[in-house]
Amino acid sequence: MTRTTVAVVQQPPALLDLEESVRRAAGHITEAAREGAALVVFPETWLTGYPAWVFGLAGWRDRTAQRWHARLLEQSPVLDHEGGDDDLGPVRAAARESGVTVVLGLNERAGKASGSLYNSLLTIGPDGGTLNLHRKLTPTHTERIVWAAGDGAGLRVVDTPAGRVGSLVCWEHFNPLARHALHAQHEEIHVAVWPDMPQSHLIAARSYALEGRCFVVSAGQVLSADDVPADLRDAYRAGTGPDAPDGGLLLNGGSSIVGPDGSWIVEPVFDEARIIMATLDTGRRYEESLDLDVAGHYARPDVFRLTVDRGRRGNGVGFTE
Repeated sequence: MTRTTVAVVQQPPALLDLEESVRRAAGHITEAAREGAALVVFPETWLTGYPAWVFGLAGWRDRTAQRWHARLLEQSPVLDHEGGDDDLGPVRAAARESGVTVVLGLNERAGKASGSLYNSLLTIGPDGGTLNLHRKLTPTHTERIVWAAGDGAGLRVVDTPAGRVGSLVCWEHFNPLARHALHAQHEEIHVAVWPDMPQSHLIAARSYALEGRCFVVSAGQVLSADDVPADLRDAYRAGTGPDAPDGGLLLNGGSSIVGPDGSWIVEPVFDEARIIMATLDTGRRYEESLDLDVAGHYARPDVFRLTVDRGRRGNGVGFTE
């Protein structure tokens, strides 16, 4: 029996404030590790916040949208893909000092002078280095205004002290080929990150666990109207949907943990800002694989074949001088 403790940070991000976001993230990592976590998970674009305003500010040459995009660029980190010195130094130090693995959703700026962003998931190992960087393959609907398309380089499952960990962002869970690219690498723990948690996202998390015979750790954001700059509040509220409240929580969490049989280990936690923890018996995955292993004895490689281009795209059109 192998047991590992995981933590989901369902705490408000510091919207559009990189320095404060990094400070908070480091503190949450330290706190979760102190409680015994080996894996600490943050929601989609927790650093520096989900840009919900783009749904309501999608008009051509909207001056307000342009201003907030510039602010988001300014407050989004540039990463050293080798895990060296970059904008996430305190986060890497917290992982290293606590000896934990971290999966962090972030707005990733392609370069210091770049005008492009990716919706990324960074996996940091217990040595503080980068284990994996996944960029969302296809931003959803109006998200395409703010994020560039990702690539297959991060469609990887990595070995960590907590187990074999893979991750996808939001509606990538409805892409069967993306799912299978990770199933085929024998995930033990799958990290699923989201901005919000409607019923469709809960279904996707449970279905992924059942299909992949793995644990699914889902992380949803919690964000109140008071966490949003006053002059952005109306646009942000409009972007979260027609039923958004005038005050209180605009994103209300819903983080959960699902077992490899599709049942809840931790049912969705709504309307609370806290760190959610559970201890998993990873051996359960192998019990459940008796009747279904989609990348093993239930596969038909003589009939089906999946090819994944895991090359890393550049951050724009190349040029030579």
